[in-house]
Order: sequence, then structure tokens, then C-alpha cells
Amino acid sequence: MYENTFPSKRFKLTLAFLKKHIDTTETILDLGVENPFSKIMKSEGFQVTNTTGEDLDENQTVFKKQAADVVTAFEIFEHLLNPYTILKEIQSDKLFISIPMRLWFSPAYRSKTDPWDRHYHEFEDWQLDWLLEKTGWKIIDRQQWTNPVKQIGIRPLLRLVTNRYYIVYAVRK
Repeated sequence: MYENTFPSKRFKLTLAFLKKHIDTTETILDLGVENPFSKIMKSEGFQVTNTTGEDLDENQTVFKKQAADVVTAFEIFEHLLNPYTILKEIQSDKLFISIPMRLWFSPAYRSKTDPWDRHYHEFEDWQLDWLLEKTGWKIIDRQQWTNPVKQIGIRPLLRLVTNRYYIVYAVRK
């Protein structure tokens, strides 16, 4: 289906998880600018609107301006300084979040060339669960998966058996 789309495993699993819980009649506000996965969602018939690149740590007005049945935040919460505020401001009753999980054998990601491409938070699953609970969300479903790489070494071996991604479907309590 998306064999030539990087990262195909994550995209396939995320799409299957989304389809398991919502249908294409529900509107989606996808946090972050249009990206390869939001294009996939649209090609699968989902009604997706993306945020426009505003700094969500500083400005959450998008949640008041843009009504949607569902909010998705795929690979974005690790870049935010204050996900608590954003989770409190979301107006929708359904939420999907995926994050790269903190790996004990690898330091937090930080681009050397792009000052915005950094992970401020690298969550463990229980930390994201607790954050959702504290901000008024109830987790309905969750899934984790590994991220193997085609390399030789200790880290690539650990990536075969250590979950790297965590996705959650939650509803407003």
C-alpha cells in the first residue's frame, strides 16, 4: 500500500489504528503542518485539516477557531514544551496521539541544523498515560511497536525487540 513511503511500517500501523476507531465522516484537526501522513489520511477519505505552523506552546487559538470531531497529534508532542496546556485546550471529544518512546540506549533526538527539529520530551508510555489522565482524557485503546533498522550493531539489535512507538486513542472524560 505505502511500500515506497517512509516510514511505511509506522504509517500502516497508524492508519489501521485510526480506521479501527473512527470513520471517514468525522472531521480531523491534525496538529502540525501538512505532512506525508496527513496526505495518506486524505487519500484514504478522511476529512483532514492541518494547523498552519503556529507555535502551539504559545498559541492555542486554533482549537477555538477550528471545530473538528477528532484531533490527531502524530509525532508532535515530543517537540512541545507544554503539552499539558494543549491537551486542556482541545475542544474535540476524540484524540489520537502517537509518540516515539524514550529509549534507554539512545539520547534524546536533536537536529544539529534545524532548531525546531528537537525532542523536548521523550516519553515512556506511563508518562503519556498520566498526562492524558491529568488533562481529562480516558484512554480507550493503545498500541506499541518496534522500529527495526537495516543496520548491524548493538543499537539496531535492540531496536528489533524494544518498542519505539506508542499510539493512544482517548476520549474526553
